[in-house]
Formats: sequence, structure tokens, C-alpha cells
Amino acid sequence: MKNVNQSESKNRSTAQDDVTKTDAVQRQVSLAQQGAQGTVKPRTSVWKRFRRHTLAMVGLVTITVLALLSFGAPILAQNNPNATDLMSISQAPSSDYWLGTDATGRDVYARLLYAGRVSLSVGVTVVIISLVVGLTLGAISGYFGGFTDASIMRFVDVVLSFPSVLIIITLISMLGPSLFNLILVMGLLNWPPITRLLRAEFLSLRERDYVLAARSIGAPGSRLVIRHMLPNAMAPIIVAATFGVASAILLEAGLSFLGLGVQVPTPSWGNMLTAAQSLSVLDSMPWLWIPPGVMIALAVLAINFIGDGLRDALDPRMRSR
Repeated sequence: MKNVNQSESKNRSTAQDDVTKTDAVQRQVSLAQQGAQGTVKPRTSVWKRFRRHTLAMVGLVTITVLALLSFGAPILAQNNPNATDLMSISQAPSSDYWLGTDATGRDVYARLLYAGRVSLSVGVTVVIISLVVGLTLGAISGYFGGFTDASIMRFVDVVLSFPSVLIIITLISMLGPSLFNLILVMGLLNWPPITRLLRAEFLSLRERDYVLAARSIGAPGSRLVIRHMLPNAMAPIIVAATFGVASAILLEAGLSFLGLGVQVPTPSWGNMLTAAQSLSVLDSMPWLWIPPGVMIALAVLAINFIGDGLRDALDPRMRSR
């Protein structure tokens, strides 16, 4: 009887030790993850560090104003952007048409505001598509490694070996120029940099203590990726995505200028610049090409400033400052 009681006591003691060890490992995982994310009593938050970046705040205000003007176009524009006025063809700026009219009598001011909706939407949508593809392939490649990693990386190398602009022009020429085809082709060809960036982050993160501790207590792979690795790898991805929006806006403007992007009568900042192909327009009608050119420059500069600010704010080395 005494031996039975001792055996039960040892079993209970062993069970308690196992529970204690499991709780300790879980606490270690939690603390390590918080430390990696910079959430253990940070001296300053990301937003506070971002606010200290003057150009980033200027960029944030600028892009906010551009977005409000663009998406508030139905309220702010007094004329239909596609309505023609044959009595006011190529009219200079006036009280009726604040930025004048184009060669078919359309209000340049109204078209400029509505064009912002298209150009900004293209930039954001293209980056979203690139993120979906890039994050998926990058996570698979970085987490599994080995043959899977090698196969995906060789595919990425093949995609990067071709000039993306020429591929985009070729595909759009084959599919036909349209807003949908433009977004689809640009989004499906701009994911390789994101894949390589996330893969590099995952290769480093999968050897961290909190990931090894989570794996030791039997955490499934999906939980490791979604809960532990991906959140800690998002800082450089966010910065890359920000710069990607600016690049997509510039690329859309260039393709629309060539007639391969957004097609008239749908306005975009890029296809509004097609009027600048004429020397007479460049000399005598600057209101047709200066406003869309300024809007493109402001949007791209503002987004780049925001990207610089996010890069500094999300830098782990800046967290103690």
C-alpha cells in the first residue's frame, strides 16, 4: 500500500513539473515575441517616432488632401468630367472652368479630380495584389526551406530576369488596354521583391528563440507563421509596399501616356498628359499638362516621404530613442 501511495505521489509530482515547464515555455514564447515586436515597455511608440519625421508628416498631410480631393470629386467638381462643351474648346482658365478646357471642351478641373481616384486606386490595388502573391510565396519559401525554397527562388529569378516594363507592355498589347488588364498585369508582375524580402526575414526568424520554443511545445506550422513570424516580419514589408504604391502610380502614368493604360474617356493623370505630345499644347496651353504633372509629382513625393518616415519609425534600432 505504501508503494502505491509513493507511486501516485511521484506521478502527481511529475505531472505538476510538466505543467510548470509548459507554462514557463509559454511565458518565454510570449515575452520573446513581445520583445521582438518591441512591445515590452517601449520608450516611444511607432506613431510618436513617425511624427518626429517632418517630411513624413508633410507627405501624410499631402496624400490625405489629394485623396480627399479625388474621392470627393462628385461634390467638389461642378461639371461632369466627360461632358463636352463645343462652345468652350481649348478655353483658358476662367471663372466657369477653373483649369480651362481641353480640345473637346471637357472641364480639366473636373477631370483632374476624377483622375486622382483612378490613379491612386491603381497604385493601392496593384500593391495589394503583389502583397497577396508575394507574402504567400515568401512565407512558404522561408518557412519550409530546402527544395521548396530553391524552387520558388529560381522561379523568382526567372521572373526578375525579364524587363518588367517590356513584359507589361507586351501583355497589355495582347490582352487589350483597359483599367482591369492594367491592374492585373502590374500586380502579377510586381511581387518578386516582396517574396525575396519576406523569405529573407523568415529565414532569420525561424531560428529565433521564441519560434523554437513555440515549436517545442507543438505549435502547428500555420500558427507559427501567422501568430509569431509574419507579424515580426511586416515592418520592412510595409515600407516596401509604401514605395510600391508610388512606383505603381508612376508606371500607370507612363503606360497611360503611351495609350496602353487607362483609356479615354476615363480620366487618369497619365492619360491627361497625352495632350503634352503636341508642341502647340506645350507652348500655348499649359493648363492641359501642368496640373496632372504636378499631381503625379506631389503624390509620388508624398508617398516616398511617408515610406522614409515608416522606415525610420519601424527600425528596431530607433525604438530606444
